[in-house]
Amino acid sequence: MAERSRSRKPAKPAGGKAPSVLLFVETSREFGRGLLYGIARYSRLHGPWRVYRRSAGLESSLPEWRDLKIDGAIVRDVNMAGSLAGSGFPLIFAQHNRESYTPFPAIITDSAAIGCMAAEHFLERGFEHFAYCGFDEFVWSRLRARHFCERLERSHFRVNVYQRPKARAKRAWKSEQDLIAEWLKTLPKPVALMCCNDDRALQVIEACKLAELYVPDQVAVLGVDNDVLICDLADPPISSVALNTEMAGHDAAQLLDRLMSGEKMAGQEISVRPTHIVTRMSTDMLAVADPEVAAAVRFIRRHPSRMMQVNDVVEATSVSRRVLEKRFKAILHRSVYQEIRRVRVGYIIELLVGTDMSITEIAVKSGFDGVEHISRYFRKETGISLREYRKRRGPK
Repeated sequence: MAERSRSRKPAKPAGGKAPSVLLFVETSREFGRGLLYGIARYSRLHGPWRVYRRSAGLESSLPEWRDLKIDGAIVRDVNMAGSLAGSGFPLIFAQHNRESYTPFPAIITDSAAIGCMAAEHFLERGFEHFAYCGFDEFVWSRLRARHFCERLERSHFRVNVYQRPKARAKRAWKSEQDLIAEWLKTLPKPVALMCCNDDRALQVIEACKLAELYVPDQVAVLGVDNDVLICDLADPPISSVALNTEMAGHDAAQLLDRLMSGEKMAGQEISVRPTHIVTRMSTDMLAVADPEVAAAVRFIRRHPSRMMQVNDVVEATSVSRRVLEKRFKAILHRSVYQEIRRVRVGYIIELLVGTDMSITEIAVKSGFDGVEHISRYFRKETGISLREYRKRRGPK
């Protein structure tokens, strides 16, 4: 991620007027909206900027900019934005079609972190069969697939990756829906399926209905972006990898401010990282055949704020502690105690990055007896403080 700037005066073009900034970032999807929220926050604190933008999707045309005396721009790298490359003013691309942008700075999604987080989400649920469905034509989708596969290969699993048809006509949804449905039928069940984004996840869920496959019982579906308008309105609601797009937008605006003040464009990168997974019904299941292990995990996950001990979990099953520990490790490759701490830390992280609750409020809601207690617990598990984690991952 780009280095955070030191306290200084915001950029002012000749004449002392507020900088004129062109934004061509979609408002139709959560990714673009998150970037714009962050840009707006920076402009509000360090501007003001005079902003030109188009409220639309990426298929719309660029606003006419040649007569606007633009001082800088943040745009998606769609074909129509190519004319800006020779404009002479500072320009930051938000990744869409390409992998490298040098010498232009760029906002890049951390595909390795996204793919790994998705894989671990499914591994934690005990899945043994995996698949990926994306858009082959986009580099970010291919990279997410690669890192998802590599993480699972390290755990000795292979991934069945959907291959889109080459013919453009067959990529139209009416045609491709049948192809995806047939592909889904061939997968071993239950299967954990990562999609490149929430739009693709919604399409996969519709294809599951066509194939008469149940989500999540037979196909657990995970998206990326946590676009609430897509995820919450889907049937069933879609689990998704949340990204720190607002922070990335803020950091991109900060970099653009420095560029407009004279810093050279040298391929600087702003990283969009995953913060956590918002679990909804599409992956809310355990692919664990052992009923006692499944009961133990369900008990732990239903009480993330409870200061429980291993014996509390044992009491939720009908086997001894020794037997449960042995089965638990054989299936999930971690102890009951490790699962308790993992789930509790995950719950704390959700409150840190998904709410504006204070650390004191989070401590109370998580069942700790004070800030000092939760701080020690969290640092021991993650290696960093609560405030530092929120600063790195959260929107504020």
